[in-house]
Amino acid sequence: MANDLTLPGAGEASGDGNPATALARLPAIDKLLARPALADLVQQWGQALVKHAAQDELAAQRGLLKAGQPFPASTALDAAVIARVQALRTPNLKPVINLSGTVIHTNLGRSLLADEAIEAVAQAMRSYAALEYDLAGGERGDRDTIVEGLLCELTGAEAATVVNNNAAAVVLGLAALAARKQVLISRGELIEIGGSFRMPDIMTTAGCKLVEVGTTNRTHAKDFEAALGPKSGLIVKAHWSNYAITGFTASVDDATLAAIAHRHGVPYMVDLGAGALIDLSRLGLPREPMPQESLAAGADVVTFSGDKLLGGPQAGILVGAKAAIARIKKHPLKRALRLSKLTLAALEATLRIYVSAHRVPERLPSLRLLTRSAAEVRAACERLLPALASFAGAPFTARVAPCASQIGSGSLPVERLASSAIVLAPVNAKEAGRALDALSRRLRSLPVPVIGRVHDGALWLDLRCLIDEAQLARQLEQAPC
Repeated sequence: MANDLTLPGAGEASGDGNPATALARLPAIDKLLARPALADLVQQWGQALVKHAAQDELAAQRGLLKAGQPFPASTALDAAVIARVQALRTPNLKPVINLSGTVIHTNLGRSLLADEAIEAVAQAMRSYAALEYDLAGGERGDRDTIVEGLLCELTGAEAATVVNNNAAAVVLGLAALAARKQVLISRGELIEIGGSFRMPDIMTTAGCKLVEVGTTNRTHAKDFEAALGPKSGLIVKAHWSNYAITGFTASVDDATLAAIAHRHGVPYMVDLGAGALIDLSRLGLPREPMPQESLAAGADVVTFSGDKLLGGPQAGILVGAKAAIARIKKHPLKRALRLSKLTLAALEATLRIYVSAHRVPERLPSLRLLTRSAAEVRAACERLLPALASFAGAPFTARVAPCASQIGSGSLPVERLASSAIVLAPVNAKEAGRALDALSRRLRSLPVPVIGRVHDGALWLDLRCLIDEAQLARQLEQAPC
């Protein structure tokens, strides 16, 4: 029978060796789904999903049979469909183990959220929430009020508003404060952030006219004084968040720029980017400018990220003078860039950790990883060295070596954190590139993929960001050779 489910064993010929005969022996989709192993899957995950997987597998088998491959055993066909069902159910957004050496890794989701933030998001998902509802007055409210008071308390700002990321915050601030006007910025601060988003392009998008002031390495107060005129609408300072200029340099501080701007009747905006809310030097980390310092120096608006050094969800935060923030909130783009209740829940919980001032580095995962001691990281490397050496096998040597972790996401670009890594180096230098690619793929193919970095002819696995050591050890032990 053409649709007989009594299939030959694995590798067994299909009868007369004719591909057409073999194709005719493949089961019909309804009979395939009726097999016990697949019928159980249909009960668990629904017929549509399993049918999709079964159709894909039958199409693949037709191609193999036409190419002269052996007819599949029924158990092998069942297993292949089950594997496809599992693949269809696997989320595209997968958790990974970050051993790249970059703590706040843009491509790996930046900051990890605190337990309090995760619980707040879960609660917001489970129930209705007073997102834009004034419980006291019983009428429509403003979603910014969920975090505005906290932001003002932490930064000393008169007012605050939030959008979906810092690039959006900058665009919104420019559009609201200086559309169709000139915006002055030092030539050395015409930054480009990830994905080739450039400050000049952002200004064009916001409808502003860029005016470059000074030179790449040196800009003085007199340069801004000379550039200001009747068409000027704003002075902007962009923090060097993803690069550094060293040597013969000069820049103008916040207080001086704010005074110049206000003397000429224009606002002053600072794009800080990373958004540290506490003095990181107290934690043994390099110091990063804080929004409260720029505001105290006279800035009208300061923008920064929620998901970098602040350690919260992706968000763009604008704090500053009441009049300037009011103009920003009235701009039409504000609604298009607003935050959902989930992001607001996570941001509020994160800000409350800062307000409490209690065990902040312990409660915020990113700060906890940034402040992890080099000795602790090295000890983890020593413990996992045998497992990773065994996983890599004879083609590689394995050793523990000192290295320098990066803070990441444009934060403190020239600063490094003392750390340690397991270094897997190919024995055959001539085949090093191919061997490293293959080993990296094997690590990325684990149930929870492992991300390292290739450097100096070896794969470096910096364990600073390893959260679950037992999980990694278990994966390495169970991985096929």
